[in-house]
Amino acid sequence: MVEPKRRWIKRTGLTVLIFTAIIAGLIIWFHFRTKIRPPQTDIKVKVRRMAETPEKDFYRIGPNWLKKSSSGLWEMYLEGKPFERGVINGKLSKHLVEAQEKAFVDQIREMIPSGFYLRFLKYFIYWFNRDLDKYIRDEYKLEIYGISLSASEKFSFIGSNYQRLLNYHSAHDIGHALQDYSLVGCTSFGVWGSRSKDSSLIIGRNFDFYVGDEFARNKIVCFEKPDQGYGFMMVTWGGMVGAVSGMNEKGLTVTINAAKSETPTSARTPISLLAREILQYAANISEAWDIANQRETFVSESILIGSAHDKQAAIIEKSPFRIALVRPAGDYIACANHFQSPEFSSEPLNLQNKKENASVYRYKRLVEDITNHSPMDYQGVAATLRDRKGLNNLNIGMGNEKAMNQLIAHHSIIFMPEKLQVWVSTSPWQIGSFVCYDLYKIFHNFAGLQHKVELTEPDKTIPPDPFLGSGDYMRFVRFREMRKELKHLLRNEKTVVMPGSFLDEFRATNPMYYEVFDLAGDYYVKTGQWKLAQEAYRHALILVIPRWSEKESIIKKLAACNVRKI
Repeated sequence: MVEPKRRWIKRTGLTVLIFTAIIAGLIIWFHFRTKIRPPQTDIKVKVRRMAETPEKDFYRIGPNWLKKSSSGLWEMYLEGKPFERGVINGKLSKHLVEAQEKAFVDQIREMIPSGFYLRFLKYFIYWFNRDLDKYIRDEYKLEIYGISLSASEKFSFIGSNYQRLLNYHSAHDIGHALQDYSLVGCTSFGVWGSRSKDSSLIIGRNFDFYVGDEFARNKIVCFEKPDQGYGFMMVTWGGMVGAVSGMNEKGLTVTINAAKSETPTSARTPISLLAREILQYAANISEAWDIANQRETFVSESILIGSAHDKQAAIIEKSPFRIALVRPAGDYIACANHFQSPEFSSEPLNLQNKKENASVYRYKRLVEDITNHSPMDYQGVAATLRDRKGLNNLNIGMGNEKAMNQLIAHHSIIFMPEKLQVWVSTSPWQIGSFVCYDLYKIFHNFAGLQHKVELTEPDKTIPPDPFLGSGDYMRFVRFREMRKELKHLLRNEKTVVMPGSFLDEFRATNPMYYEVFDLAGDYYVKTGQWKLAQEAYRHALILVIPRWSEKESIIKKLAACNVRKI
């Protein structure tokens, strides 16, 4: 009996050894298959110059600089070759890159508190993005690599500095392709001719990409003069070289609006880097189209192009498989989060998006505003971007995704391309002041800045929205605080009974917003108060609900309450 037992032990040990070797081999293979190596470059560039700090919140390397404006916006000027620009960008904005990465990681942890799912997400993204660098222009890889040399090692548990920053450029795409969070419900439009007070082209956009308040805290207005292509400005954040909103020295503007996408299987060119390429190399709508037509993307997006050369705007609609150009029929163009061209209008996914999400409603409200408030100047455009109402001025609750102003905007921006003027919103969202920059002056007068000076045009500042000083604003701030507290309580396994006054106050903060009553219903379910839960859900259903999935969820919860009550 001893000999068979020894043979069994030997076979078992051999099996475990083989199994361990296979697992180790798979881990090694996964590591090498997903590892993205930095581009080849002259590494000596990184040690040539160090940032000087002649004044508080003012950093300088040669003609390049970063400073904080009195408006609260960071302003940056960069010039030179790609890798050099990246290295200097990283040295100037090191503290902002670290703060931005911390804000992003903290928000992901809040959205996905499970350590297991976070690890799964990390490895999924690395596998998904395994070939990402093959679809990115060499100059942008060099720029990102240059920045990564100054990135913090605190986040090395996620991956190497270079690969992390590269992957962050696809976060916008992955966010709207794989999740149904309300992260990317942007709105943009342009008016000219009879719709514009001086007949020149004016463009406005809200970038409603929400990854937490901290993520939006340190916005950078970047003015870049590359060694190839056109000088341009864009609103960005630490570590980001892609463009989401920007204008170049030829008066060409780019803004991006997410559309409904099939779940992709692997990454291609991130939309923000395609937008950056258009911004840097296109002088008119035709050239923007040619660039967009050459690139493979892995999500669907509407790219609104404004052109001083063409004196109008158009929309490039791009999916992973097709591309279309939407030319205006009149003196305006409007864009939300669905496709409008004949090539895409009858696609099942686009039809589903239009039926189930907030995009069509918001688009109709935008057209209503343009129609009612034309002709517009830049202040009229700002008023439209700040609009919190629904169709026919209906009160749909503060923060509703069907409104133009969802009170989550990372930034809001206005362009006058023919005058090379741009207005950027200051915090909070788009209800703070809009400050104006003149691109001609920036590129001709402010390279090599030696001291902190204000770059904006003070006589063109758009004052804060009166809403900012109102009781409604204070109630909305309180609503956000209480919503966060209530959601935390609902996620907690323990049942905590809140005083009735808490829910009474919560309902009073935002009484026309469906989510107030939806969350109140969830609380009543958690505490076994079925009749009160029914009442809350029924009330939510009579209010304006942005998405069909949200309405369907409330209907199901109401039905479950009816069963439990019986």
